[in-house]
Amino acid sequence: MSSSGAATGRDEKARPGVRPPMRDALVAAAFQLFLERGYEQTTVDDIVALAGVGRRSFFRYFPSKEDVVFPDHERCLADMTTYLADSADDDEPVRRVCDAARLVLRMYAENPTFSVQRYRLTKKVPGLRAYELSVVWRYERALAEYLRERFAGRPDGTLQADVIAAAVVAAHNNALRSWLRSDGQGDASATVDHALGYVQSAFGVGAAPLRPVGEQPEDVVVVVSRRGAPLWRVVREIETALDRD
Repeated sequence: MSSSGAATGRDEKARPGVRPPMRDALVAAAFQLFLERGYEQTTVDDIVALAGVGRRSFFRYFPSKEDVVFPDHERCLADMTTYLADSADDDEPVRRVCDAARLVLRMYAENPTFSVQRYRLTKKVPGLRAYELSVVWRYERALAEYLRERFAGRPDGTLQADVIAAAVVAAHNNALRSWLRSDGQGDASATVDHALGYVQSAFGVGAAPLRPVGEQPEDVVVVVSRRGAPLWRVVREIETALDRD
């Protein structure tokens, strides 16, 4: 669940004669070279040369070459954290974390062309895939920390928080990747809403409550009796059923 990278590669064209911001220029130069030469064959020196800036400028914005592939994930994570922190006490927690995941989708959907390019690149480069997984873990941790606070005092509250956070991330990413595999065609929001609906139906308000480990379910006894049977007979049949192991 990383962000799509913002300004660079947007579908609209830059105005003639207007130099894009340096950060955006670096990302644009990097992806141009990645597509032309390949990720492994492109160096930071190549990127800054094409962008017309120095190495110091590159590292002012991006700690590593991997970071230029995911230029907005830090901002996206900050937005998500702020959104969760601003929750009201009466906000339903599962719905809130699902809505937080939609913030990430919005980042991707802002720039489908760039998002699809990055998806294809990440699939080809194992190092980028590993980097992406570390980004996903950070989003999952942010969701889990919010839920842990909301579920404090519940039986198995920490377990519930971690499981729900993982489910939100899995549902979001499953739908997102389906959209990316289609080259960004179709309604990404509808696809993600459908996937997150499963999480809300399983864990949200109205879902069956989770039973603490070791707690036994209540006994339910069904007795079939003839209409008009005397009450004492019905009671005896119930007692007999309850005495059975």
